[in-house]
Amino acid sequence: MTKFDIKETVTNSIIKAIEEGTAPWRSPWTGSQTGVAFPLRSTGEQYRGINILLLWCAAQKNNYVSAHWFTYKQAADLGAQVRKGEKSSTVVKYGTFDKENEQGEEAKIPYTKAYRVFNADQIDGLPDQFYIQPDPPRDLGTIADGELDLFFGCVGVPIDTTKEPRAFYSLTTDRIHMPPIATFYEAADYYGVLAHESAHATGHKNRLDRFKKFQNRKAYAFEELIAEIASSILGAEMGFRPDFGQSASYVEGWLKALNDDKSMIFRAASEAQKAVDYIKAAADTAQNEEAA
Repeated sequence: MTKFDIKETVTNSIIKAIEEGTAPWRSPWTGSQTGVAFPLRSTGEQYRGINILLLWCAAQKNNYVSAHWFTYKQAADLGAQVRKGEKSSTVVKYGTFDKENEQGEEAKIPYTKAYRVFNADQIDGLPDQFYIQPDPPRDLGTIADGELDLFFGCVGVPIDTTKEPRAFYSLTTDRIHMPPIATFYEAADYYGVLAHESAHATGHKNRLDRFKKFQNRKAYAFEELIAEIASSILGAEMGFRPDFGQSASYVEGWLKALNDDKSMIFRAASEAQKAVDYIKAAADTAQNEEAA
């Protein structure tokens, strides 16, 4: 019997989605009727890291609308029933177990385990709140959103705005450059790009020090993947739709990197979550200091 390889299974599913032109993090996730709500556990707790991508991918493929996911037992404990014939989706659990090492000392050994969940749309008899539709689209138009400006300003990276039609983060100067918001078709696209560049900025040596850690031949594609995923998570949490108009060369680079290393998507999702946590923590700190 062939051993089930979690990393290979997850990576292959995401590669397939990208190859078909429908990467799981490329859909708008406000106002859609096709399962792009931020994935939540049965308790209402948000999923993190790789599980966000896995469940977005499953929801998009199957047109699920509900944000909530349950194990079979969790649904049964609420008196509900997974409909006959419904197929489960895979999520990943990380943990450690104690094992004696060669020195006779107890050591914590990390492990990865897959388990199965069902979307609320696949289950009959759940309480009504689990079937709530996603929020309607947030129409930002072409006008700047003051709250989002303050949020990204708290990252601590200067944002330069000029008429130059390029958006980028400069590691040399530790500054972000953005075109004027008026040149974007939608304000949501602007903040999606800004989130992407802000995620890059978290890799600076004075923040998460990611660039030094991942200097290798895959570093460019890997960093782009981190920023792309982080931008998507921020978009889902903050209520704007990121712009994912990346060039074909980026996608090609991601695919090559993913095919060369089955652990790539796991590490990228983990680093993206760290970038999101850093940006949100910076915003929280700034707000608390202002309140004080």
